[in-house]
Amino acid sequence: MRFDIVTIFPEMFDSYFNEGILARAQKNKLLEINVHNLRDYAQDKHKTVDDTPYGGGVGMVFKVEPIYKVLAKIIGKSKLKCFKKKRIKNDFKNKTKIILLSAKGKKFDQAMAMRFSKLDRIVLICGRYEGVDERVVKYLADEEISVGDYILTGGEIPAMTIVDSVSRLIDRVVGNKESIREESFSKKDYLEYPHYTKPKFFSPDKKTNWKVPEVLLSGNHRKIDDWKKKHSKANN
Repeated sequence: MRFDIVTIFPEMFDSYFNEGILARAQKNKLLEINVHNLRDYAQDKHKTVDDTPYGGGVGMVFKVEPIYKVLAKIIGKSKLKCFKKKRIKNDFKNKTKIILLSAKGKKFDQAMAMRFSKLDRIVLICGRYEGVDERVVKYLADEEISVGDYILTGGEIPAMTIVDSVSRLIDRVVGNKESIREESFSKKDYLEYPHYTKPKFFSPDKKTNWKVPEVLLSGNHRKIDDWKKKHSKANN
């Protein structure tokens, strides 16, 4: 799987993508993550990528020109939505998706992450300021996605969220496949059961004793499975 991220703050991604599971997956050639500085595709010496909105309004808007140029460079002009002779909505045959991260987009969820994990390549455009020229949505991006009903200062954190969520569903990125099959949202409306580990008893003071449920210490796998089902949301 290859991810291409378009941003004006490429340094934001260095620490997150170079630690833990994502770093190991890149080292093992399971993932390729490329970050592209949108300012490198600006047309003037000041590297300007935004301007005031037509019709007035507060804030600045990302220009369409540099976004078009970076997309044409990284995936090829002929593969852009505006130049495809025939396009089917949500067509995954080309195995590449261009996604604009935007507060007004469709809300990202686990089902979408699973769908995206079947692709070969995802391009994520990180919005900033007041927004992005709507021609990016109409003619360049395949989908417009939000990570929740709240506003962030930019699309960088949502991009990290999507890369992380999709990557862990790719074969061999996470070592234990069983943990993915049983985790929250692996099925519709499913939230995973509670987890406990050692010690069996923990006392933050002399009058308090926090215990692990007895059934989990019993060794009776049928009762343990029943307890897990009872305490998962799908069965409540």
